[in-house]
Amino acid sequence: MAEHAQASPEAPPDTRSGPAALAGVAREIGVAKPDPVLVADSMVRRFGGVTAVNVGHVEFQRGAITALIGPNGAGKTTFFNLLSCFDQPQEGTWSFNGQILNGVAPYKVARRGMVRTFQLTKALTKLTVIENMRLGAQGQRGETFLGALSSMWGSQEREITARADALLERFKLDHMREEFAASLSGGQRKLLEMARALMTDPELLMLDEPMAGVNPALKQSLLGHVKTLRDEGRSVIFVEHDMDMVFDISDWVVVMAEGRIIAEGTPAEIGSNVAVIDAYLGTHHGAELSGGLAGES
Repeated sequence: MAEHAQASPEAPPDTRSGPAALAGVAREIGVAKPDPVLVADSMVRRFGGVTAVNVGHVEFQRGAITALIGPNGAGKTTFFNLLSCFDQPQEGTWSFNGQILNGVAPYKVARRGMVRTFQLTKALTKLTVIENMRLGAQGQRGETFLGALSSMWGSQEREITARADALLERFKLDHMREEFAASLSGGQRKLLEMARALMTDPELLMLDEPMAGVNPALKQSLLGHVKTLRDEGRSVIFVEHDMDMVFDISDWVVVMAEGRIIAEGTPAEIGSNVAVIDAYLGTHHGAELSGGLAGES
C-alpha cells in the first residue's frame, strides 16, 4: 500500500472548477454549473412599485471570470449589491460556498472570502497609498484595545506591510507608495482598490465596472490583472459596459434586462443571441424577451 502510494503520480486537477468546466454546460438560463461558488435563488428587490430585480436562479462557476451585462436600467448594479450584501432583497436566498448570505453584514461576507470593489472608488484620499493597503488586511491585532497595548502587533504589522509592498509592485503602484491617495488618477485608484481587495486574499472578487473612467493606457493593465486573478484560482464576477473587455476576458456571460436574466453563455454565443441584441437595440420593442440563442431550434 505504501509503495503504491509513493509511486502514484500527483492527483489530477479538479475538472469541475475553472473555465474549462464550462465547456459542457448547456446554454440555458439558470443552468447548473459543475462547481458553483455563488448561487442565487428567487431573488426579488422592489423599490416602491418598481421591481428592479426578479432573478429566478443563477449560478456562478468557481475559478472562472463571469461578466454581468445588460442595458442601462437592467438591474445589474442592484443585483450586484444584493449578491455582495450591500443591499437585501424582499424575497429569495443566495449562498457563497454553500453558506446562506441572507442578513449577513458585508464585512462578514468579506471575512468569508468574497470581496467587492466599487464603480466610484473608495480610496481614503487623506491617507497614503501604503496606509490604504494596510487597512485592507484582516484580523489585525492592533485593532483591539488589548492588542494595541501590547507589542504583539509589531511583527504582524511588518508582515502586512511586506505583503502590501509586494502587491503595490505587482500593480505598478510602488512608486506612489508614500503619496496621498488623492493624488492618484482615476485608473490608478482602480488599481489601488483591486490591490487593496487582494490584501484579504479573497476567493471571489466582485468588480463593479472596473473600466469606468479608466484611460486606454491603463485598461490593458487592468485586463491583465483580472486574468491573473483567474490564473491564481480565484473567481471573478464583474459588471461592465465595455464590451471589448467582456469579450476579451470573460469565460461566461450573464445578461440582464428589465430585472431578469435573459441569457447565459460564452461571449461569442451571447454576441449572436437574438434576445440580447433585442434588449440592447430594441429590435423587437415591446416583444417578450426570450432566453434562446440565435440559431437554436
